[in-house]
Amino acid sequence: MTGFGVVEKNGDKIRYLGSGVIKTVTAKEESRDSLPERIQIILEGLFEVIDHYKPKQVAIEKVFVNVNPQSTLLLGQARGAAISAAVIKKLPVYEYTALQVKKSVVGSGHAKKEQVQEMVKRFLKLPEVPQADSADALACAMCHAHAYHQLQNMDALSYRMKKGRLV
Repeated sequence: MTGFGVVEKNGDKIRYLGSGVIKTVTAKEESRDSLPERIQIILEGLFEVIDHYKPKQVAIEKVFVNVNPQSTLLLGQARGAAISAAVIKKLPVYEYTALQVKKSVVGSGHAKKEQVQEMVKRFLKLPEVPQADSADALACAMCHAHAYHQLQNMDALSYRMKKGRLV
């Protein structure tokens, strides 16, 4: 599954527009589709999301090596498909670590998934706690909304990024 979340920032307010997951395998399927088929499902699903919501930017979580290398590889492939979808649609892509996302939304970079889900629900005034993949995507979008606003302010002060550092 690949989660997506769409928010809109207007001044200091962040408004929920939509979220969900793109499923590449259903629970009833006995065999998984091949990697190219799963990538195609993710790409087509994200094209639909982009065409429907018409975002101006895309934020994606950076992937680090987990305990399970296979999971890391699969996550990296889904992430590559997401980046490709954004680039094909000519959208700028911004990347954030899980630590940055959690710190932005929860206040602690080591927050648990349940804490992220609860804070996303509260900040976006959702009627219920979003599914974990959707909550992660919404949290990343919220992180970007905060960070992008700050980067714009710094740019106005003539700061610039060089090799990942403000100068």
